[in-house]
Amino acid sequence: MKKRIIILGSTGSIGTQTLDVIRQYKDDFEVVGLACNTNILLLQKQIQEFKPKYVAVSDEKAASRLPKGDFTLFDGDMAITSLCTIECDILLNSLVGIEGLAPTITAIKFGTNIALANKETLVTGGDIVMNLAKENNVSILPVDSEHSAIWQCMDFNKDKKIDKILLTASGGAFRGKTKDEIKFLKASDALKHPTWNMGNKVTIDSATLMNKGLEVIEAMHLFNMAPKDIEIIVHKESIIHSMIQYKDGSIIGQLSYPDMKLPIQVALNYPKRGEHLFTPLSFKDLTLHFEEVDLDTFPCLKIALDVANKRGLQPTIMNAANEELVQLYLQDKIGFYDISNYIQKALDKFSGEDKLSLFNIQRVDWDVREFIKKSI
Repeated sequence: MKKRIIILGSTGSIGTQTLDVIRQYKDDFEVVGLACNTNILLLQKQIQEFKPKYVAVSDEKAASRLPKGDFTLFDGDMAITSLCTIECDILLNSLVGIEGLAPTITAIKFGTNIALANKETLVTGGDIVMNLAKENNVSILPVDSEHSAIWQCMDFNKDKKIDKILLTASGGAFRGKTKDEIKFLKASDALKHPTWNMGNKVTIDSATLMNKGLEVIEAMHLFNMAPKDIEIIVHKESIIHSMIQYKDGSIIGQLSYPDMKLPIQVALNYPKRGEHLFTPLSFKDLTLHFEEVDLDTFPCLKIALDVANKRGLQPTIMNAANEELVQLYLQDKIGFYDISNYIQKALDKFSGEDKLSLFNIQRVDWDVREFIKKSI
């Protein structure tokens, strides 16, 4: 029997690569639902090819441009949440930002296993999401390359006892540069990632190393680890996607050329491993380098590590500010270090917010965004 798949963010980077994977397994997967925000042209092509029974478009104007077809259409603010109530075997969440949180919670309540490529779901609501998943006997299958690597190294057993996680980081486009060199560089420079081809927001987060901070928080929830037991190592080649260390000192790592289709394939095929062959490593051609992270040059990571220890609503405050500031940086309205400076201002202003609930997450998220908009 085919696994029924729903993809949130089907027109984005992870969504399109997920459909690439599904093309390799036409007899194993059925695309039940697709969701996007505004990219109707690409969505229309995906509908024609994969023939989903349900489609969700969160932008009403964009939805009005979608020709009618043999599918049920959800549109508007609740479109994606409505799609998450549809029965399927795996819901792949590749939405960008905190917009991924509420749909994840809805799908979990309906007993759907989640292939998670949306960091912010666990960054902002990790305690809520993981508790709900446990209550509803739902699996959270990591799609981020680093978390997939850790999961694979643990032999798909997230309860396995380990000493620490070794989380690798490419270092982003500004690796090795000084603060004086970086402070005048624009978003167009930050988008030139040396090893990965990703969406704009994630690529900027990689340049600030905020992405690695978000991944520490995500790993903390996924694998029930304290932040102090998650070590970050800069590894510019992006060949070792992460490692785990056991108490006896043994270290196990997952290696492959950088290609997001591999962790996507692992999540979709779980508990089996897929058979589609990716380019195997040629060890005779490999040279691997490792460095310590520079928290002074990349203060966003320092902030994120501090927030990881505080938990509560602190990660939501940081995330909301970062999302707004990254968009401003992409528009060349602020400088590189304005991102970390204003994140800290937001954390200072909203530091009294600490009671965790979905309502408070959404309320604080809105308040912080308004604060950033008014501040700049």
